[in-house]
Amino acid sequence: MICPQAFHWPPSPWQHFLSGVAGVVLLLQPADSAPGVTSPAGSSTGATWRTLPLITDGKISSDWVHIGWGRFAVAADGLRTECDERGMGLLVYQRERLGDCRLRVVYRAEKPKSNSGVYVRLDDGILTWTNRPSVAVRRDAKGKLPKDMVQKLMAASEAEEGVWYAVHHGYEVQIMDDNDDAHRTGAIYGLAKAAPLPPAADGAWRTMLITLRENVVTVAVDGKQLSRFDAASPDLPPRQRWTEPKRDAPRPVAGYIALQNHDPGDVVFFKAVSVAPLD
Repeated sequence: MICPQAFHWPPSPWQHFLSGVAGVVLLLQPADSAPGVTSPAGSSTGATWRTLPLITDGKISSDWVHIGWGRFAVAADGLRTECDERGMGLLVYQRERLGDCRLRVVYRAEKPKSNSGVYVRLDDGILTWTNRPSVAVRRDAKGKLPKDMVQKLMAASEAEEGVWYAVHHGYEVQIMDDNDDAHRTGAIYGLAKAAPLPPAADGAWRTMLITLRENVVTVAVDGKQLSRFDAASPDLPPRQRWTEPKRDAPRPVAGYIALQNHDPGDVVFFKAVSVAPLD
């Protein structure tokens, strides 16, 4: 099934209804979208990819909107995360919802511990946090969060405030090589474990391929399959950390995507984001 590939205007209630009905087949291609580019070998051979521009006229494209703390900055080869001690942030692609498709993200992490992520299947509520403050915390002289600040974040997560709304109303495909198998690169954060990924060469770009097919999310990096998550499975793992998503909120079959900036020192570069229909 191929669900909506592009909405370039605020969707009407009828379009919203259609986007949430499983089995509806729609393919809306924008008249002003960039021409498709055939993918290189090893990144879903034969697919025609449509670029979701990160930068326009030397600035972050207006197709994207930032929520929360920190920001993304234009760098030599794309965008660079610039994190803030007050909390996380998200750069949301607000121009359209993506249904069943393949999403390709070219990125580079500065260090194996650099923390970021790609969010998929975000519901409409994420855009209600545009231009609204997220909860802010402060760190001690060593850059650590004091106990009262951790409790403040826990309360924001439970209340689904600010960027924490995305945690509980979307799925995060993790970027962080040096972590446990449920929270490392390629994992659906806290929901599906990822196979180990060989270290990247210094300065090398990596290509993440996320496939969205109804309730199933699969992730590969540099051609290696890392994880598979089925939201309809009766055997979802129990929630182990307060930073993990709640299990009961349904995700839409056509939702927004976003790129995450995390904590101070977590530097990740994003070179390109593109989308292609399923085979």
